[in-house]
Amino acid sequence: MTIEQFSGKLLNPEQPLRVHLIGVAGSGMSGLARLLIQMGHRVSGSDRVTSGETERLRVLGLDFSTPHSAEAVQGVDAVIYSSAIRTTNPALAEALAQDIATFRRAECLAAILHTKAGVVVSGTHGKTTTSSMIAHILRQGDLMPCHYVGAEIPVLGSNAEWNEDGEYLVAEGDESDGTLALYRPRHAIVLNVEEEHLDHYTRGIEQIREVFNTLMDQTSGSIVYCRECGEAAGLCGVRDNAVSYGWEGADWTATDLSEQVGTVSFTVNHNGKELGRVQLGIPGRHNVLNALGAIAIATECGIDFSLMNRALSSFAGAKRRFETKHLSKRYRIVDDYGHHPTEVAATLQTARSYEPGRVIVLFQPHRYSRTQKLADDFGKALQAADMVFVTDVYAASEDPIPGVGGQTIVDAIAANGPTKASFVPDLSTAHHSVGNALAEGDLFLTLGAGNVHEAGNRIIRDLKVLEEIQNETGVSGIKLYEPMSRHSTMRVGGPAQFWIEPSEFGQFASSVSFCKARGIPVRIVGRGSNLLIRDGGIRGAVIHPTGGAFAAVTVEGNTITAGAGVRFKKVASVARENHIGGFEWMEGIPGNVGGGLRMNAGAMGVETFDQVVAVTFLDEDGQIRTRDRSEIEAFYRNVPELRRNYALEATFIGAPSNLDAIQEKLDESRHHRNTTQPKAASAGCTFKNPGVCGAGQLIDEMGLKETGVGKAEVSLEHGNFIVNRGKARAADVLALIENIKAKAKEERGVDLETEVQILGEDEVVF
Repeated sequence: MTIEQFSGKLLNPEQPLRVHLIGVAGSGMSGLARLLIQMGHRVSGSDRVTSGETERLRVLGLDFSTPHSAEAVQGVDAVIYSSAIRTTNPALAEALAQDIATFRRAECLAAILHTKAGVVVSGTHGKTTTSSMIAHILRQGDLMPCHYVGAEIPVLGSNAEWNEDGEYLVAEGDESDGTLALYRPRHAIVLNVEEEHLDHYTRGIEQIREVFNTLMDQTSGSIVYCRECGEAAGLCGVRDNAVSYGWEGADWTATDLSEQVGTVSFTVNHNGKELGRVQLGIPGRHNVLNALGAIAIATECGIDFSLMNRALSSFAGAKRRFETKHLSKRYRIVDDYGHHPTEVAATLQTARSYEPGRVIVLFQPHRYSRTQKLADDFGKALQAADMVFVTDVYAASEDPIPGVGGQTIVDAIAANGPTKASFVPDLSTAHHSVGNALAEGDLFLTLGAGNVHEAGNRIIRDLKVLEEIQNETGVSGIKLYEPMSRHSTMRVGGPAQFWIEPSEFGQFASSVSFCKARGIPVRIVGRGSNLLIRDGGIRGAVIHPTGGAFAAVTVEGNTITAGAGVRFKKVASVARENHIGGFEWMEGIPGNVGGGLRMNAGAMGVETFDQVVAVTFLDEDGQIRTRDRSEIEAFYRNVPELRRNYALEATFIGAPSNLDAIQEKLDESRHHRNTTQPKAASAGCTFKNPGVCGAGQLIDEMGLKETGVGKAEVSLEHGNFIVNRGKARAADVLALIENIKAKAKEERGVDLETEVQILGEDEVVF
């Protein structure tokens, strides 16, 4: 069956066809399914996944199945398949084996287009926006057009629509695989012509020109083209039926541009005559050109300029075309489909018109061939951002090219200017790096034709919670995805989903109350000296008391009151300055007051609660209370009270002493630490001392010093310390801990118990 025969059968209402679409969940195929259903045909479709669009099509009558199967094409009259579908696909293979008529997506669209007066929008980029503008204008002009565009369009209601009584069908013409040459429209628009899709166009720009020339040869009415594109002007300008648009010297021009946040205004001129001023409902100079092209086409279709003006002012754009996904006083998050250097440059120019503090980009390269060919152009275009994160390549249907990937773009950015760029290969965790880099006033942009928007959606989900915390608690020190490796002395660990730094007791209480009321897990972390965070990070909120009341130290007689964020080393120093003895042991403890209280830390025969007079808590009921030492049970490395409640500050008691005696003990504590503990990154003592001997002695006797897993190693200086020899993972440390425990059990019959607190997830869950 030829395209012409198929086209004739499509218009026979008495004999509806049974048509099956392979890959129906995609934006292009779902649009065809909608058109065919509305034309009265019996339509089925298959895909490897379901989507919101397939669910909407089911309501219209689509018989959907997943996964692809040979059974799905039994008894159908025609099979339509997207260019990404290979002949090994079971549904397509069965159709070919049964000699069922098969058509590519563009061939089906061409058959449908031949039943109407077609308006084909072609070009390397800008097709979706321009075609939806044209369809919206014709609709507002009561021409009842059909349309087929490459994305969901809010003002149109869907990506495709059939209207039996409408004269026109406005459609995007995809040039990626040469099928643009199939169309025979009444009018065509050529937005731009660039070297693109070079996996198909092996002869480069000359082969691309041939395809566009064929389209224009087959266009019976007007050819509208952008004069600002040299290739388009060269191909179209010589034709008698050509109409140009651009900034100067064209049939249609725009002057007196005024860009505002979210919109752009301009004056429209036709052959030197001023027609009026347009306020476009979307931003960007490139969209002014798209609007001029739409105006030129609409004029050829007989629409009055006043109706065009009204339509363009209400045009809200397409999904994933500079689409604002989140807007608050602090942040704007935008998603855009741009995946070619020209598109990237135009999108970033639009972003700059918003006058944000910074423009932060997460860019996903699309196709290996494009990345390889246009890397340098991407490197130049992305200089317009302040910071760029690059994921690995979204392959589409391509096989990888050795040596080509996301790092290729990062290297190109570095070679072309000062913009900071980082490679974040795993899209499932890329939002951690980006989200942590965001600051108030930033515009964050997810950019690419693949699934990069998923990372933006994750950030939006958590950013809404973070901003609510900030609004309700007044805490200014607040971040997403803070790497816990920055906040543990072991220097390992994944991110904290929400990082909160209250400086006052009331802020702390409000933060805890907010999280508990919403079921958000809460962890309190100080300096992280006795902490091992797993590589998956900590789901929920990590509260890090710092500054303000938490950093306060006061002295009254022989007592010292210190906030939970004060380092033990600082307490020892204050005691020395005030001639108070008994605090010298704290010199050798790397943690702070809050952590020391929680684990009843100790050294040189002294434990924290030996000197505690009182502790101020945030209790389980959300009240701040102070309790005397006699009311608190404390054991070796264990304070049950602090499993349920949070210490805010504590009062310690010492004894009067002379400066020389204090200094001597401080020096002794410092010397003991320097000679018995490693200088490399560690979490302090790994195991509690078993009854038989010290844990360090036991590990030494078993010959485990300097053994390791990955970059985690048992310290030579002290067997009870595991050290990070450089970029160790938490998994390395945990595996080494298990090795030590297993050997202690096997050789000595000893059950070692970890002293270090282990928190977090093995794998990322947020």
